[in-house]
Amino acid sequence: MGTSVQVTPLCGVYSENPLSYLVSVDGVCSKVDAVLLSHPDVLHLGALAYAMKHMGLSAPVFLTEPVYRLGLLTMYDHFLSRKQVSDFDLFTLDDIDSAFQNPNVTSLKYSQNYHLTGKGEGIVITPYVAGHLLGGTVWKITKDGEDVIYAVDYNHRKERHLNGTVLESFVRPAVLITDAYNALNNQPPRRQRDQEFLDTILKAVGAGGNVLLPVDTAGRALELILILEQHWSQHRLAFPIFFLTNVATSTIDYVKSFLEWMNDSIAKSFEHTRDNAFLLKHVTLLINKNELEKIPDTPKVVLASMASLEVGFSHDIFVEWATEAKNLVLFTEKGQFGTLARMLQADPPPKAVKVVMSKRIPLVGEELKVYEEEQERLRKEEALKATLKMEEDLKASLGSDANVADPMVIDSNSAHVSSDVTTSWFGVNRDIVIDGFVPPSTSVAPMFPFFDNSAEWDEYGEVIDPEDYVIKLEDMDRPSMHELGGDLDGKVDGGSAQLLLDSTPSKVISNEITVQVRCTLVYMDFEGRSDGRSVKSILGHVAPLKLVLIHGSAEATDHLKQHCLKHVCQHVYAPQIEETIDVTSDLCAYKVQLSEKLMSTVLFKKLGDYEIAWVDGQVNESDGKLSLLPLSTAPQPHKSVLVGDLKLADFKQLLASKGIQVEFAGGALRCGEYVTVRKVGDSSQKGGSGTQQVVIEGPLTEEYYKIREYLYSQFYVL
Repeated sequence: MGTSVQVTPLCGVYSENPLSYLVSVDGVCSKVDAVLLSHPDVLHLGALAYAMKHMGLSAPVFLTEPVYRLGLLTMYDHFLSRKQVSDFDLFTLDDIDSAFQNPNVTSLKYSQNYHLTGKGEGIVITPYVAGHLLGGTVWKITKDGEDVIYAVDYNHRKERHLNGTVLESFVRPAVLITDAYNALNNQPPRRQRDQEFLDTILKAVGAGGNVLLPVDTAGRALELILILEQHWSQHRLAFPIFFLTNVATSTIDYVKSFLEWMNDSIAKSFEHTRDNAFLLKHVTLLINKNELEKIPDTPKVVLASMASLEVGFSHDIFVEWATEAKNLVLFTEKGQFGTLARMLQADPPPKAVKVVMSKRIPLVGEELKVYEEEQERLRKEEALKATLKMEEDLKASLGSDANVADPMVIDSNSAHVSSDVTTSWFGVNRDIVIDGFVPPSTSVAPMFPFFDNSAEWDEYGEVIDPEDYVIKLEDMDRPSMHELGGDLDGKVDGGSAQLLLDSTPSKVISNEITVQVRCTLVYMDFEGRSDGRSVKSILGHVAPLKLVLIHGSAEATDHLKQHCLKHVCQHVYAPQIEETIDVTSDLCAYKVQLSEKLMSTVLFKKLGDYEIAWVDGQVNESDGKLSLLPLSTAPQPHKSVLVGDLKLADFKQLLASKGIQVEFAGGALRCGEYVTVRKVGDSSQKGGSGTQQVVIEGPLTEEYYKIREYLYSQFYVL
């Protein structure tokens, strides 16, 4: 039978809301048996700490190391930005630490297969490059030879710090789950877009204005930083650039160590010259807005979180700079619905906006007195609850022993401590329970057994356990908020550190103001996602048997669905929230066991992560199980089979490296003087009915056989 697959959207369909979906494979994940995180931003992992604290989520979590590290910093920045201006209580910094430092969190490398255990036995998950954000992941979920691909927010283009996605390398998966976010958007060439970006910024600072770029914490901001850093270095510009978040220093420190996750150019540059692309010379890292205010009043560029402009440093800077016509606010991503950023991206933009200015201040006077009284009341309630729980636990531990012949004695003799006046360390009256001994008259609390924990000694001194002095590797590797900001060493903003360490009671005061928007507002797409034209091309090449569309406006989702029904595959689904769709493969798969006698004669060849072989045998069924036995007669010889896929562009590079002159002509490769290599047919035709062949033509010369040998080397021959 085919692998059973169901998909249920929880959030993020027919809209641009955060992404969360249940995928069930043969019953696994129907009640969250595993969590796969694809990107280190709030849209993809913002609810992790909340779900673990309030919803009892305890399933293992899988992600890449950059998603782990940068996702942790993103959540710190998000929490601190909101806590400074509101009574944010969905989760705490400790909840974030607990979620990410959970032993069930597993970091994987790209292309690393991970075999699930227990209920997920037989399922293999593998992360692949998605582009878009550092560590971004396309997930492949495999069961019984059938692939389910989860690919959202991918980018096929190579960028300054990221490689493009490998999504196109998957061909004919059973199910592809992907987004329609950019289905209606088309982008200009990257060089043109980058030049317009730089020209717009330089025009503003050249006219004496300041430039604000509202950015995320540790995602697309990295690409923008590299664009500015490289251009400033090449042209020796003097305008200061600042990267301002609560965790800016920690972010760049970690990014410097993630070069292996970046594009080939950055990795090779570091390998050959030890030049780290994120050893920034023109971008100054700030974790405190006060530091920015100390900078002389000169034209400057500031990248500040949050991108939404709802909270964070970017919110406050916008309010200060918006009223000056010479200033520029440059949006590099589309704001979410309902945010200030989205309002300012309207066409035409508003001339004035209402914003809420909030500030956290310490409590004083009567408010402080009321707060302290309330806290004291809560402490007493907690103490009483703890005492009652201890008594309940004690009664439960006694159990049936209370009715035996030698009962426990409740001592109320005035010679000892009276039960009426006995006060525990919790501050409430309680009886003393005596079991086989009488406490001294001077005792003021129940006595408990005493154990002498004196150390053992040998001829060398005190005997120790070395494990007590070993720091666990995982504890060294995994940071916490307290490590980042507990010592106030400049890792987080001073105001943020106060939230961590200062127990002074405080409150948030807010007032709504109207801001006259006189500055220039510009939006440019630097989100790092494939555009609509590219998405359609990629889906046509992948040609899944079944396609599930999620995350995108209703218009974009419907548009891409109609396109894919005509040009990609016959089964395209766009489910609603909490609508479960069954995308179980129509193919029938059977497990067949090879007999030992047949197995001993099979010659396997390595094919990527698999081993393949040609087998001639006969199927036998016994007790409902299928087995493959040797043929009763000698097998007939078979023609050679070429296994694999050829990309003409890659083959062109190979031939060029071998000194053979090669060029594209009329959709084919012209190799040397007379040999032509071309593809015939189309494997991505609707319904998968197309076939594809590689044809090599030319006179039978030495050159022909040499090129054919190189061509065969691109395949596995059985």
